[in-house]
Amino acid sequence: MNQDTVFKNNKDWIAERLVVDPDYFNTLAKGQKPELLYIGCSDSRVTAEELMGAGPGEVFVHRNIANMVISIDLNVMSVVNYAVDHLHVKQIVVCGHYACGGIKAAMQSADLGILNPWLRNIRDVYRIHRKELNAIEDEAKKYDRLVELNVKEQCVNLIKTATVQKAYRNRGLRVHGWVFDIHSGKLIDLKIDFEGYLKDIMEIYHLD
Repeated sequence: MNQDTVFKNNKDWIAERLVVDPDYFNTLAKGQKPELLYIGCSDSRVTAEELMGAGPGEVFVHRNIANMVISIDLNVMSVVNYAVDHLHVKQIVVCGHYACGGIKAAMQSADLGILNPWLRNIRDVYRIHRKELNAIEDEAKKYDRLVELNVKEQCVNLIKTATVQKAYRNRGLRVHGWVFDIHSGKLIDLKIDFEGYLKDIMEIYHLD
């Protein structure tokens, strides 16, 4: 898609919106009140709002390679802080997807340069769950299971943060883990046991 096509599409999109609602952009300019923070993968096939049927202003979105929540990544931590403390979102979703290139890359032994420290976090997930994963003989199924386990671990990383813990205590913020099945288009709820995870980690990660 070249630049000319993008700007033509933009004009068409504006016209379509104004036909439906002449005040569409005036309303949009008044501010945002999303109830959901979506943390997903940068993969071009996984478009956050589209797969949820959401429109502008409904979802606060952060995307990176393999939907990671890393405590020293100021980008994702700033997004979480802003979404929770300032936009007062009610839910946070970590959404992975099958056939994730980042997950597959992390399972290879190749030196990928600047990607190495990022992918190491995925390899840490593999290390934690290696007994289960090594028992899966089918490589495709092993990749899929690592996608699911990675989502769960990133949810745990969210629960470790003071921002999420305080919002949970004060107003019942929830954390969810989803997987987008790129083969069928379906969203799969991994049914994260929020209270269970919270209870397990509070001895070490409790933050007032």
